[in-house]
Amino acid sequence: MDEKAYQQEIARLKQENQELRAEVERLKRLLEEALRAGKRQAAPFSRRDPKAHPQKPGRKAGSRYGRACRRPIPQQVDEVIDVPLPEKCPRCGSGVEETGVRSQYQTEIPPPRVEQIEFRIHQGCCPKCGRQVEGRHPRQTSQAVGSAAAQLGPRAVALATQLNKGLGLPYGKVAEVLEQGWGLKVSRSGLCRAIARVGARAAPTYQALVERIRSEPSVTPDETGWKVAARLWWMWVFASARLTVYAILPGRGFEQAALVLGAEFRGFLTRDGWGVYRQFEQAFHQSCLAHLLRRCREMIEVEGSGAASLPRRVQAILKAALALRDRREQGRIGERGLAVAQGQLEARLDRELDRRWRAPANCRLAGHLARERQALFTFLSCPGMEATNWRAEQAIRPMVIARKLWGGSRTQAGAQTQSILVSVIQTCRQQNRPVLPVFERLLCSPHPTPINLLAPAPR
Repeated sequence: MDEKAYQQEIARLKQENQELRAEVERLKRLLEEALRAGKRQAAPFSRRDPKAHPQKPGRKAGSRYGRACRRPIPQQVDEVIDVPLPEKCPRCGSGVEETGVRSQYQTEIPPPRVEQIEFRIHQGCCPKCGRQVEGRHPRQTSQAVGSAAAQLGPRAVALATQLNKGLGLPYGKVAEVLEQGWGLKVSRSGLCRAIARVGARAAPTYQALVERIRSEPSVTPDETGWKVAARLWWMWVFASARLTVYAILPGRGFEQAALVLGAEFRGFLTRDGWGVYRQFEQAFHQSCLAHLLRRCREMIEVEGSGAASLPRRVQAILKAALALRDRREQGRIGERGLAVAQGQLEARLDRELDRRWRAPANCRLAGHLARERQALFTFLSCPGMEATNWRAEQAIRPMVIARKLWGGSRTQAGAQTQSILVSVIQTCRQQNRPVLPVFERLLCSPHPTPINLLAPAPR
């Protein structure tokens, strides 16, 4: 083979090698997307493999029975029903002699009944200033009369709001529940307008929650897609141990995050690797280790044995950091020993990041870890700081389910109502506070006034 043909063959092989490398990278990306899509399915899935020898389901006998619980006997009985003996024995047909009486208790829902209430509003005029004055009952939700005189009561609207925003039922199913459960007929559009009124009344309470979240010592943010008028917006969530604030906003940048959290937030911020969160420069950052461990696990499944060396080493370092945290919480290591062990883990990670990696996936992982380097082990230096963003993940899960059921919001006003009401509902859940009385109180208030959801509920 002459020199010219030899060079042509080398060029052909190089071109073929580049094409094959590009094809391998394309197939790896497709595999990564398939793995992620498999974890995002709507159907229930198992996080781990089935046990080889599972235990028999149900209660165990003897000391392994567990905690014994039973429904308590009611302190007040509203109705007593006497259950007499049958005249004859059902087995042999002979007479039966009574030997005693035992009691059984049922806690039952009374038959549904819709109350039709008429408010006879007395009107008058002030003789001094000439102003028209009307009476108002605490159970009224508005002063509307005429064509708007027939309205839904506060309990009905509060229940509809909880079913729609708290449990994710569409308006049609909420109307079906009200009609079948209580005989209350209402249209979907009527429910939409009524729930929008609750959102307007709860707006000051929502603003108070926004102000509170900015002063919380530790906040966990997250975001997910949300359609508004068939366009992509973003559902933001900012969760702390005491309250949660949702916001549906048209972007996914720092400007939108700062609208809720404030650009000068100074507390702990436990977040995923989205670069926007790093712009909160005055906060103490902790990058979610669960996201990083999941990324390492997926890389190990996709890459070959050689290219998977970095994710395996990073996985071992992060798991060692979590084990170190557990030792600290169990009191098995002192402050000096914790500092030494943390320094060793950081040195191990720095050595891995100083190496030059050839595989593109390893280069991307190393670059991400380098950007997040100062936020990987903050939870070891700050007791009480979470190592993962589980709180925001749990808070955003109901919104993901609602998005799958009915898609999102049709208007910007509907998105604002959604943000307000789900924030109130989730905060009430965190405070172990019933939300229906909160909605009733908001509806019956003459003017929209904020309610302190962190204060004890009135008895």
